[in-house]
Amino acid sequence: MRQVFPFNDWYYKDSFSNDDLKNESFKDFKKVTIPHTNKEIPFNYFDEKETMFISCYRKKIIFKPEWKDRRIFIKFYGVSSVADVYLNGKHLGCHKGAYTAFEYELTGYLHKDKDNIITVKVDSTERNDVPPFGHLIDYLCYGGIYRDVELIVSDDIYIRDMHLTPLDVLKENKKLAVKLYLDSLQAVKNAQVNILFNKENRSFIADVKKGKNTVEFELDDLKADLWSIDNPVLYEVEVELNGNIIKDKTGFRTVKFLPDGFYLNEEKIKLCGLNRHQSYPYVGYAMPKRAQEKDAEILNDLGINIVRTSHYPQSRYFLNRCDELGLLVFEEIPGWQYIGDEKWKKLALKNVEDMINEGYNHPSIILWGVRINESDNDFDFYEETNRIAHELDKTRPTGGVKYMEKADFQEDVYVMNEFELGKRERKHIDQNMATGLDHDVPFLISEFVGAWHPTKRYDTSAVRADQALRHAYGHDESMLDDRLCGAIAWCAFDYNTHYQFGPGDRVCYHGIFDMFRIPKKYATAVYESQLDPHVKPVLEPAIVWSNGDIDECGFLPMYIFSNCDYVEFYFGDKMGRRLYPYKRLFAGLKHAPMYLDRVDREVYNRWDWLDASFVGYVDGKEVIRKKYAKDPMPKKLRITPDDLKLCARKKEEAYDVTRVVFEALDQYGNVLDYMFDWIEIKVEGGELIGPDKTNLQGGCLAAWVKADKKGVIKISARTAKLKSDTVKIKVE
Repeated sequence: MRQVFPFNDWYYKDSFSNDDLKNESFKDFKKVTIPHTNKEIPFNYFDEKETMFISCYRKKIIFKPEWKDRRIFIKFYGVSSVADVYLNGKHLGCHKGAYTAFEYELTGYLHKDKDNIITVKVDSTERNDVPPFGHLIDYLCYGGIYRDVELIVSDDIYIRDMHLTPLDVLKENKKLAVKLYLDSLQAVKNAQVNILFNKENRSFIADVKKGKNTVEFELDDLKADLWSIDNPVLYEVEVELNGNIIKDKTGFRTVKFLPDGFYLNEEKIKLCGLNRHQSYPYVGYAMPKRAQEKDAEILNDLGINIVRTSHYPQSRYFLNRCDELGLLVFEEIPGWQYIGDEKWKKLALKNVEDMINEGYNHPSIILWGVRINESDNDFDFYEETNRIAHELDKTRPTGGVKYMEKADFQEDVYVMNEFELGKRERKHIDQNMATGLDHDVPFLISEFVGAWHPTKRYDTSAVRADQALRHAYGHDESMLDDRLCGAIAWCAFDYNTHYQFGPGDRVCYHGIFDMFRIPKKYATAVYESQLDPHVKPVLEPAIVWSNGDIDECGFLPMYIFSNCDYVEFYFGDKMGRRLYPYKRLFAGLKHAPMYLDRVDREVYNRWDWLDASFVGYVDGKEVIRKKYAKDPMPKKLRITPDDLKLCARKKEEAYDVTRVVFEALDQYGNVLDYMFDWIEIKVEGGELIGPDKTNLQGGCLAAWVKADKKGVIKISARTAKLKSDTVKIKVE
């Protein structure tokens, strides 16, 4: 049988020499668990070169009697950025690139009568021969073995991969093509193949050739529901070939990008999304399954329908969760503006191949990005990236993110970064000006806003409101233009970067969430306010209730982001205005923001400052109310974990983790936007990622806590003024 085992307990040291290949001692190494970052860094103001060094991971493998006559492989899902793998001093291979998986066979080099030592030399420097490096890039790539490692035990016929291709998707009786990629040590005539689909077993006979080869099968007359955004139905497919079993899931759906828009299952859908970087505070890329899944959930809960994996393939756990949630994905190869020499390009072509092979079965992926983000034209190079993509996958179109007008159009979808979108004075995108063509083509905006209006969560309310309005303007224009397939805003989460970008503190504040995934609440409300108010009423006045946070004092003018039918504003106990959606300015949005520019003088006197209330109504009934204090004071330190149950770590498994959010609240439960007190976090029974003493950032902070053994994790915090309750998380 084909068996897959987690393989995540390692030893690590922050240096490497050739002596490490001869010396079997574990002296100077420390125990670590994968995912692992080569060096934890501060939240900001650090030298990015701190993570750019060569390190060493080492592990002992004891040969097991049941491995006799079996084949043994090791698979790495992500190492940043170059990995040289050795077994007992023998060099198995070198993998270049941080974002795709790779594997090596150990069988012929394993000692049966003594310990085996596997060593991984990890080069985390920014090497010119490895995409995305070669010039400046606006994000950090960190270092270490930051995604899972697996040990795979197989018989002579090794199933390397499986592609599942739904066919006749829109017919009542559907088909599924199954393609197995094999590496066999022997030729086998009439090998028995059993395929289990939706509890129904189909049997086939296949001839297996020696070496690397493929076998293909087709299941017909299948009863299956369509996979869609609202009904993301997945079907597990289990294939057994001579006792070797491989499993995966797929969904039945069709994808079309046309000049008049995007179609899923022949239904026209306007794409509305965000870009995602996979980095986290302190540990960079090194976060396990639950954290990756949580990012997909955060984005899905906003109400967006697509995410772009900027600027590289991302975690299988993130993609799996997108499959389950019905969140569409635009995935692209690693790169940022720069195209290197021929060896560099050859590696980029391999990235196309690896990205598609790894992501092939994900129904959420609807578009392959086969052009280096914002790069110049290179016709021959991009002819080859497109050829590889179309040869490997005939079911999905290709796109390539451009930054300049009239760039070569070699892909199926013209994809453009258009940062003018989102400005009130530039409400119209002329497709033909962008493409230089005299006819319409499938056209998608892949970035707008972020870099043109960086915003911290604790900026003044005017700056934060402007960020929100730019997102609203951009998506409003997209909704109104039938020649646009949609728009994907830059970006979801703030991220670490090089000193040449951002405000110099090594953080790009382009997100609508900060790096801790805490909302910049005006901008996130733009998206949430498009949800059904009967499911989730949203009401977010874009103001700090004070008499001096914006120019010319007072609180006017003010936008309110809401999905309510109307909102009543009260100054003290007097109603100052009833507000309705501002459809004249936002005709494309399902729920337009509301605008408050004046209040009766009899109600409002700026020198007699009072509490304020906003009350939202749907179908004539009050559904949401927010109250703001005239004199906000710290009253409570709220502590909120994402999860109350975690999994205890078994040997060789990756650790489990959850995020815990800390918020300093006033007397009405509102976050104190400009509170920066120190905070001390106490964790018992688990491990805190990052410092236990730091500062609130605009009244908030979050931290991730690792689970280890079975029991209870207790978490609490205190500031100079407040003390939280203690929350308990069960580890089972």
